[in-house]
This record gives sequence, structure tokens and C-alpha cells, in this order.
Amino acid sequence: MAKITFIGAGSTVFAKNLMGDILSFPELASSEIVLFDIDNERLKTSEIVAHKVAQALGATPKITATTDRKKALEGASYAISMIQVGGYKPGTVTDFEIPKKYGLRQTISDTLGIGGIMRGLRTIPVLLDMCHDMEQVCPDVTFLQYVNPMVMNMMAIQRATKIKAVGLCHSVQGTAEQLAHDIGIPVDEINYVCAGINHMAFYLRFERNGEDLYPLIRKVYEENRQPSWNLVRYEIFKRFGYFVTESSEHFAEYTPWFIKRDRPDLIDTFNIPLDEYIRRCEEQLAGWHKMRASLEAGEDIAVRRSHEYGSLIVHSMETGQPRVIYGNVANNGLIDNLPQTHCVEVPVLVDKSGLQPTKIGTLPPQLAAMMQTNANVQELVVQAALTGKREHIYHAAALDPHTAAELSLEQIWSLVDDLIEAHGDLLPKYH
Repeated sequence: MAKITFIGAGSTVFAKNLMGDILSFPELASSEIVLFDIDNERLKTSEIVAHKVAQALGATPKITATTDRKKALEGASYAISMIQVGGYKPGTVTDFEIPKKYGLRQTISDTLGIGGIMRGLRTIPVLLDMCHDMEQVCPDVTFLQYVNPMVMNMMAIQRATKIKAVGLCHSVQGTAEQLAHDIGIPVDEINYVCAGINHMAFYLRFERNGEDLYPLIRKVYEENRQPSWNLVRYEIFKRFGYFVTESSEHFAEYTPWFIKRDRPDLIDTFNIPLDEYIRRCEEQLAGWHKMRASLEAGEDIAVRRSHEYGSLIVHSMETGQPRVIYGNVANNGLIDNLPQTHCVEVPVLVDKSGLQPTKIGTLPPQLAAMMQTNANVQELVVQAALTGKREHIYHAAALDPHTAAELSLEQIWSLVDDLIEAHGDLLPKYH
């Protein structure tokens, strides 16, 4: 059976969901599951969870755990990454607290913005080391890459390694479910085509039996029925004509329009949750400790299928059952009016032949233009990571839409210096 390696398996809840998805398929129930993490305490908890998941499903996998990454990857058919380099502390806290000193506020800080830039810079070297291990011990592996900032990470992997990789997110299918709820139509009756870059992809078609459902979405806005937590995306839909995949709290910091010091009213008007990711991290930490305590008390765990694509890819590649998922892959002619060297999010056919991306063609010009403002930043961060040139970090921050809307060039240069110093050994040395 396939050997499936979980990298960063100490992300126990996410690993649990993916293991449950995989082992729920009868054809995958005897897979070899290898758990890897650098945190031995978290790894032990995840190993207990893995056995309980298998027991709950009546599956019979071979489960092992190790803190030796190369050993974990040896001979792997699939590798799944779920790491957070620098963790909540010092990584994420640093990304929020230092920009605050400059008056620069963020919501999630993991994809774009100054926080996304720094996360990319500390994550890319680790992912590349990981892929170089794969090149040595499992060169034919399929790498399922879940770590943000997705576009930056995938571009670096595509350019600096030979590993077959696809970036996976749940924003496309997750937003489709949200929109289905808003317009009162079961999501399984809806078909759609979506494309762009990760966290800034748009539904080009959203239909039921050939009927365009965009008028129903527009009616939600016109009747002021949009959810209070989703006001940013409905505003973008009103102004640009298409609905974007990533959440309002994310999208608010990908553009210069919503988080502005000279317009504090916008925060309330669009219900923007500043410091949201800090709260989420704290809740996740509390959740992990609660799960550990319940495991130590001998409690069983519930296993429910998630809407993540990872298990579907493994199942389709192992059995040949064709499926369409959404993946982040090298552009290479898929979207004509985005940079061909970039990473794009498109429909991908999966079967025994592997991952086969769909050509989309030309995006509506206003959408491609908006994506390009993010692509500029992503390209410069990747250049910084691959060349070690510090100047690219300054330029990435200066061209970031949110950062540029709030700070002067002098402030941006100073902020980058402060962040690099605060990150210390989490970053390589730049020249």
C-alpha cells in the first residue's frame, strides 16, 4: 500500500482530519502512515490520535512516528506538509506586534502584507530543504503542500526543486458552500469554474443546470442579506463583478481599500476583525491541550469527513477514479494574462496519470489586474528567498498594497529592518 508521510504532524487537529479522510476509503485503509514532527511531545499526541482514528474507522494502517525527517520520507508515495515555521511564538506574534508599532494593523498576516512576506521568508528555506530530502529518498513522491503563504511557497518549490507538488487550500470549495447557503441552493446542485491565484481566485461561472446563479448572489447584496462577517467580499463583488474565494478577513489586507488609519470607520463598516489570526492561534493551542487531556483520560474521538482535497488526490491516483479538485500549480499557459512563471489556482483533473491542470485562458482584465498587485509582491519575496538579496524584501514590502497604503518608503525600510532583526535565526542571512 501507499506510504503517506505527514510533515508537521504535530498540527494534531488538521492531521487528524486528513488521516480520517484517507483511512475512510476502503482502498486506503491499510496504508502506511508516517508521522513526522520536530516537537516530540506533539508528535506523541498525534500518534495516539492516529491509532484512535484507525480504530474508529475499523482501518488497519501501519502507523509510525519519528523526529527524523529523512527517515519519515524514505520511499514515500505521498508527502503532506502542515508546518508553521516559527510557530505562534515567536513567528506569528512578531509578524503582528512590530508592524503595530508603525501603525500597520493586520487580520491574518499569512498570505500577503508584511506578515505574509516574513512568513514566506522563514518558510521557504525549510520547504526547500524538505524537498531536497525528497529528491534523495523519494524522488517520485507527490507532494501535497498545505502551508501558507501558498503562492510564494509553491513558486519557490517549482523553481528550485524537481519534486511534483500541488498546493492545496479549502477556500474554493469552502466559499462555494457559503454562497450556496446565502442563495438557498444545495451546494451539491451547483457547478462552478474558478481560477486565479490562491486566496484571490474568482468564480468565473457559478451555475445550476446551466442557469447563471450570479443574479441570486447579487440579490443577496441588493437586499442587504449578506452575512455580517462577509461584507468585504460582497463589496468586492459589487465593484468588480465576480465573487472571490478567500474570506473577508483575509481579503481586507490584500488590497489598499479597507484597513486605513485615516478611515477608522471602515473597520466598523465592513466588520474587519483586526488581530484575528492571533486569536485563532490561541484558540488552536487551547484546543490542542484540551484534546491531549481527553486522550489521556481515555476518551474516544469522533471522525467526520472534511472537505479537504488531500485524501481525494491520494484515492484517485491509487485507484484511477477521476476527480476534479482545485490546486495551485505552475502557470505554464494555464492563465494567459497572468505571469507564466507564477503559481495559479485552477481546476485539476486527478487520476492514475496524476495531476492534470485545466487551461483557463484569459481572465476578466479587472481581476487579472487586481491579482497582479499581489503577484508583484509574491515574485519579489521568492526572488529574495532564492537569491539571498535583502533589497528584494524592501521592494516586496514597498509594493504590497496594504503596506504601501499606510506607510512611507522610509517607514517601510525601517519596518523591514526591525522585522529581520527580530526574526534572528528564523531567517537566513541576506546580503
